[in-house]
Amino acid sequence: MALPDGSLDAPAAARRMVGRMPRWTATLMALRNRIVAPLGLKHPAPAPGGSADRIGIFPILTQTPGRIVLGLDDKHLDFRLVVDVGQAEGRRSVTATTIVKTHNWLGRTYLAAIMPFHRIIARTMVRQAAKP
Repeated sequence: MALPDGSLDAPAAARRMVGRMPRWTATLMALRNRIVAPLGLKHPAPAPGGSADRIGIFPILTQTPGRIVLGLDDKHLDFRLVVDVGQAEGRRSVTATTIVKTHNWLGRTYLAAIMPFHRIIARTMVRQAAKP
């Protein structure tokens, strides 16, 4: 997605994307947390007041001005969110990539169940990066 703010770097874009989700996505995440809690799956809470090593619920694994990688590992799957900011066709742009490695049947089942929602939420999050 093209960015109107030419000075935005990847960590700032990730904070816009993950740090301020629309209410409907927060509601879906709360529902997800209630459903998976009995299965023993992680459901971390956002860092209170922000954190230097986390954005929202996700620990920062690596970061440069052009790319930040956030992620969580669990017994059923490992999740990564990669946010890249760079130049495309003469304009500053942001790209988000999610990577999931499943470990067992629970991870595969969970991923299949959330995938339709994930696609909608991911698009919404990328749009958040363009909002000041």
